[in-house]
Amino acid sequence: QVQLVESGGGLVQPGGSLRLSCTASGFTLADYVTGWFRQAPGKEREGVSCISSVDDRTVYTTSVRGRFTISRDNAKNTVYLQMNSLKPEDTGVYYCATARYTWLSLASVDYRNWGQGTQVTVSS
Repeated sequence: QVQLVESGGGLVQPGGSLRLSCTASGFTLADYVTGWFRQAPGKEREGVSCISSVDDRTVYTTSVRGRFTISRDNAKNTVYLQMNSLKPEDTGVYYCATARYTWLSLASVDYRNWGQGTQVTVSS
């Protein structure tokens, strides 16, 4: 069964850190461009970051550049999102997904297999 499972979310104070994991089963995650997205209450889903399936090139949305880092561990069939210097506006449900195509994109329409999401709340 093809499945993506996110984990690592939680409640953290502003300025804190979290590491999200996206683990695949039923297929090899390294064969796909993998992206992280988030959705805040009342807002549309937003692309946060993605990583290439070929050379580990990465893309970040402007608001997280320099604070978030996406990476792969192919032996664990997992993609991570390290989130540092978290802000209240980073709050939302975070999803990982695999892309339909081989180019890097932060558009959710370019992704097909989605995990169930993990909640991240940044609050004091």
